Amino acid sequence: MHVARRTDAVLLLVALVWGSSYLAAKTATLALPVLAVLFARYALSAAACGALVALRRRKRRWTRAEVRAGSLLGVTQAAVLVLETYGVSHTSAANAGLIISLTIVLTPLLDRTGGRLPARFLLAAACCVAAVGLLTAGNGFQAPRLGDGLMLAAAVVRAGHVALVGRLTAGRPVDPLHLTAVQTVVGSALFLPLALGHLPELFRSSGVTWMQLVYLALFCSVFAFLAQTWAVQGTSASRASLLLGTEPIWAVAVGIGVGGERLTVWAGLGAVLMVAGTYWGQAVERAHRTGTAAAARGVSGEDDRRGPARMAEPARPAG
Repeated sequence: MHVARRTDAVLLLVALVWGSSYLAAKTATLALPVLAVLFARYALSAAACGALVALRRRKRRWTRAEVRAGSLLGVTQAAVLVLETYGVSHTSAANAGLIISLTIVLTPLLDRTGGRLPARFLLAAACCVAAVGLLTAGNGFQAPRLGDGLMLAAAVVRAGHVALVGRLTAGRPVDPLHLTAVQTVVGSALFLPLALGHLPELFRSSGVTWMQLVYLALFCSVFAFLAQTWAVQGTSASRASLLLGTEPIWAVAVGIGVGGERLTVWAGLGAVLMVAGTYWGQAVERAHRTGTAAAARGVSGEDDRRGPARMAEPARPAG
């Protein structure tokens, strides 16, 4: 298989795995309490990361930056998964996957390092907000369900988490596996005391439930993160974001095709509007970022060409 096609296939697989995670989490929470599911997901992920670190051929030293960043990001990531898992347990997997895709348009609003965004981006964000209203309408306009509200909160926290990842890792030699390992250990430590009372119930779970927990841990967490990190190094950021942006489409497909969920007319319209709004916002933000970077390079090049002639004359000593 050609390298580019293999990279695209891996990114699509990551999007599919993430899209399917909502149905897997929803099904697991039908058999176990949410806190038990979260602890098992983190503990299995931590064990997998520890094994990968130990089996590495080229050992890398742990840095304080990795531990500090991973510890903080472990807390924010745990907050995201708490909201997501409680949210998906009270709404459909399709709705959960669509609402969480708001992260795509919320992240640039929280991370303003690229400067002020154009008005078109705000219009795209408004489309996504309208889509949330349609998704929560059900068979008619009514008060939002608890799960939909939690998924909306998860999208906001997740956007803050993504922006924080950029700030903590930009310009620093951070190993993705080390960072992931620290986050999973922190998450395990956070959820262990909360899940202690549910451990007997967890250990008595059926094989099907354990398969779902293993899938959430090994595929939706460890594999997806590491595969994404590998794949984006072999393609452009625009192409990677486009392929990963299919996650909500897979969430709807898996929710309906495997989970037997149904979309009403209002929710179907909201799904279309959400996908269109996120793709539009993503395209606007990407074009704005590219233009800002090009302008910065142009100014830098101009300064380099005219730098010596524009330097101020050194100040003369007093007296």
